[in-house]
Amino acid sequence: MKAVRLTGQFIVIVALFAGVAALSDWPTWGQIPKGTGVVMLTFVHGADRKGECRRLTPEEIAKLPPNMRRVKDCPRGRRAIYVELDVDGRGVYQASLQPTGIAGDGPSRVYQRFVLPAGKHDLAVRLRDTARADGFDHQRRDSVELAPDQMLVIDYRPESGSFVFR
Repeated sequence: MKAVRLTGQFIVIVALFAGVAALSDWPTWGQIPKGTGVVMLTFVHGADRKGECRRLTPEEIAKLPPNMRRVKDCPRGRRAIYVELDVDGRGVYQASLQPTGIAGDGPSRVYQRFVLPAGKHDLAVRLRDTARADGFDHQRRDSVELAPDQMLVIDYRPESGSFVFR
């Protein structure tokens, strides 16, 4: 009787392990469809301040508490940045990104993901971070070969003022 019970327990355990092993490899699931890759536009950038700093008069400085006296008064808020991304000559993303923070003095953030068919693509990314009404302050245009399941990241480097494709 004991042998039958042990054999039954062994069969149940083997069946459970076989079920777990089968489900660990099946069904197959992918985050993106077969034969496609991902272009990710993601960066954090703080634009210019909304207004220019102005020099305080001696009377204005004298009115301030001693621990808050300063020569210039600069607004905290930053400008919104405007970003565009074109893929193969077609505009896929355009956005005016507001600065973060309670006072609007933090950087603007972008995180967008685009699933594209594998193959060659012409990418153009543009950024406006100053007060200009039209045109762009920074831009890059390049042709890239996107392999299946590849992720291409488009980043912005403020220290060099350029976009990086990697």
